[in-house]
Amino acid sequence: MNPLFQQLGFAPADILIPQNCDLSKWSVVACDQYTSQPEYWERVANYVGDAPSTLRLVFPESDLNRPDKEEKIKEINRTMEEYLAEGRFRTLSDSLVYVERWLDNGTLRRGLVGMVDLEQYDYTPGSSALIRATEGTVLSRIPPRVAVRRNAALELPHVLMLLDDPDCQIIEPLTLETGEMEQVYDFDLMERGGHITGYRMTEEQTALVADQLAALADPAVFEEKYQAPGKAPLLFAIGDGNHSLASAKAAYEEKKGTPEAALARYALVELGNLHDESLEFEAIHRVCFNVDGKELLGALLAYYPGAHLGRGEGQTIRYVTEGEEGVVTVPDAPSQLSVGTLQKFLDAYLPTVGGTVDYIHGEDVTRELGSKPGNMGFLLDPMGKGELFQTVIFDGVLPRKTFSMGEAHDKRFYLEARRIK
Repeated sequence: MNPLFQQLGFAPADILIPQNCDLSKWSVVACDQYTSQPEYWERVANYVGDAPSTLRLVFPESDLNRPDKEEKIKEINRTMEEYLAEGRFRTLSDSLVYVERWLDNGTLRRGLVGMVDLEQYDYTPGSSALIRATEGTVLSRIPPRVAVRRNAALELPHVLMLLDDPDCQIIEPLTLETGEMEQVYDFDLMERGGHITGYRMTEEQTALVADQLAALADPAVFEEKYQAPGKAPLLFAIGDGNHSLASAKAAYEEKKGTPEAALARYALVELGNLHDESLEFEAIHRVCFNVDGKELLGALLAYYPGAHLGRGEGQTIRYVTEGEEGVVTVPDAPSQLSVGTLQKFLDAYLPTVGGTVDYIHGEDVTRELGSKPGNMGFLLDPMGKGELFQTVIFDGVLPRKTFSMGEAHDKRFYLEARRIK
C-alpha cells in the first residue's frame, strides 16, 4: 500500500483499464440492479453481442437462482483468465483514477477510484471501524456473492463509498486540474448511463488527497465536527454496494493465512463526496398490510411513552390509513431518525398480528396503498445529507431501506478491474 495512505483505509491501487475494445459495450451496470427485470439484461446481452464485456465477468442477481449457477461461475472465472491472457487490460500502477460522470439528468458526479483496506472496514452493527456500512447487512445475501469471488482472478467495483466534505475541498477541485492528468477513458455508457471520463491523477495530486483525508480522520477534528467525544473516527461510509463489499470482506477472511490473502485484503471502490450535488437522497416509505389501522396506531402510541397524536416537541411520523391521515409525535425518540424509531416499533409489532410491511418509493403510491382497507401507510421525510454520518456514529447502521440514492441507471457501471488472485 502507498505509505501516504497507510492509516486511511483507502489508497491508490494497481488498476486495470480495458483496452482495444468498444468501452460502451464493455461497461455494464451494477449486478444488483434490475433484479426483477430480466428483459433489461437480455437487452444488454443483445447489444453487447460477442464483444468483450464486463457482462461476462459478473453475475447479475436476477440470475442467481438459475440451476446451472455453478457452471456460470466457472465460465466467469475462465473468461477473466482469457481476458488477462490476451492482454485485454493495461495497468495503472499505484494510481488513483479521477472520474467525471455526466448522469442522464445532466448533473455531474465526481469520484476517485482506489482500493479499500478490508481490515479497516466492518459492516456489523455497533462497529467502530474507520469504514462502516450505512445500512443493515442481510447476511443471506453474502454467500452467493462470495461464491462468485472465491476463485475469481479479478474484481470489478460497483461500490460507491462516501466521505463527509461539506465544503467540497477534496474531490471537487480536481475538475480544474484534469489538464495535468492522463485521460484513460472517455465514452458514453449504455442504457441511459450517461457519459464517463477517467483520468489518472498525478503523484502531487494524490499526495494532497492523502493529506486532506488524514486531516478528516484526525480524532480531534472528528470529535469537534460531530460533537462526538470518545467516539472512534468514521472516515468513510458505504453508500452503494455494501453487500458487495461485505462479500469481499468474507472472501478475504476465508483466505487469511494463505498466499492469496495479500491481494484479497483490498477491494476496489469509487470514493465520492456525500455533498456532491448529483447525489440525491430519497425517502423510502412504509406500507403495512393485514393490519387494523386504529389498533396499530394505538400500539404505536403505547410503545413509546409520551407519544401523542398531532405535532409537538420530538420526532414526527406521518401516517395514512382508511379514512384518516395524521401525525404522531414521539418525544425522546430512541433513534436519530424517525425511520429508525418507526422501524423498531414495526419489527416488534407486526409479527404479533400477522402483518407485513413493504418499502415504497413515492408519497402518492404510499397514500394510495395506505388508505385501502386493512392497510396503513407511513410517510417519512428524506434524510438530510448532514444526518448520515451523524446517525451512523451515534446509532450504528441505519434501518434497512432508509434511503435511496439515485435511479438504477445512475448506479456505478463496471469498468476498471483489479487482480485479486
